[in-house]
Amino acid sequence: MTISVTQALSASPWADQPRPTTGEGWIARAAEVAGILAVDAVERDRAQAVPQAEVDLLKAAGLVTLLGPAAHGGAEQPWTVAYKVIREVASGDGSIGQLLAYHYLWAWAVRLVGTADQVTAVEELYTTDNLFFGGAVNPRDNDLVITDLGEEIEFNGRKTFSTGSKISDLTVLEGVLEGTDKHIFAIVPSKQDGIVYRDDWDNLGQRLTESGGVEITGVRVPWAAAAGYVDKEFAPFEPLNYATLNLPAIQQVFTEFYLGIAKGALKAGTAYTQDVTRAWPYGGDNKEKATEEWYILEGYGRLQADLWAAEALADAAGEELAGLLHAERESVTAEQRGHAAVRVAAGKVKAIDIALEAGTKVYELTGARATSNKVGLDIFWRNVRTHSLHDPVAYKRREVGEFALLNKVPEPSWYT
Repeated sequence: MTISVTQALSASPWADQPRPTTGEGWIARAAEVAGILAVDAVERDRAQAVPQAEVDLLKAAGLVTLLGPAAHGGAEQPWTVAYKVIREVASGDGSIGQLLAYHYLWAWAVRLVGTADQVTAVEELYTTDNLFFGGAVNPRDNDLVITDLGEEIEFNGRKTFSTGSKISDLTVLEGVLEGTDKHIFAIVPSKQDGIVYRDDWDNLGQRLTESGGVEITGVRVPWAAAAGYVDKEFAPFEPLNYATLNLPAIQQVFTEFYLGIAKGALKAGTAYTQDVTRAWPYGGDNKEKATEEWYILEGYGRLQADLWAAEALADAAGEELAGLLHAERESVTAEQRGHAAVRVAAGKVKAIDIALEAGTKVYELTGARATSNKVGLDIFWRNVRTHSLHDPVAYKRREVGEFALLNKVPEPSWYT
């Protein structure tokens, strides 16, 4: 499609179309969304406006309820489809790919630690009403304190990062119960007086993710809404291996939107080369067209080969992880969890490598005039460079190295 986000919302391109019924159909729908996002991605990035229209586009396309139960109107697709949907959307706009990825994570999070009743209630709520998730979750910041008020708990404090919360309908809060080391997660309405967004997200890339700080004052929920808690005590199923899948799941969706951004860089670069780039006339092997230049063909060939290889690794890791996410919670073993985590780590390493390389190499293959701000090829490197610093990639390489050398799998932590 060649219409912008606002034009798409006005035209309602899917209003007269049936919802996809297969994974391939949903991936194709995501590609349509990516095409719309790509039209004015640079302009929207430069404006850095609140991406409410972009989230509305995801809702209109039906992507928000992709993982939701069919009984409540969701597509009930597996995670393997969700991964490819994230990748496609990110190829059109890395920021919106990240927002959708985080939404899927938080929509699924209740399955990881919640009670059966909590899982049913949350999934029915967000799927039926087509609600979008954000999250004020950052385990390195222990500055959101939870107070026990008897029948309720109250959140007070702040979070440095709160991705997507401002344009979300529901926000996942995470804090520490006062006087203990207990972390508690709860889902609350995003639009309420007790949640104030600081509007301080002004970073190099991923500018439309609304990832700024948030102030939390007097936000109360009943103890029954504390994920996984029964009678004020955490009462998870045993063993805890399934509950700790949230961390490799987070790392896997990072991989997916990094790959999507790399794919977007190649698509934008090849389009520019085909339409604008001129052949170099002083090399002794002069060509009429840039598309005949050997160094340009070699460059795109190397990037494409590396991207295909990274995608294949991500697909394999994602399939292994998805098999565990869709398994019976009590059946997941520590060995299965650890092996999936190290495969995810390897996929993330290669995704970052190719995305950063594509974001810079594309300039050599498009030429000096492609550095114009109106062309906007900088968006791809800026987006990957910004988010890939979320947690040090060196630790992911170390995890893979320990597996290769010592047959040791990563121990569950806040980042593994």
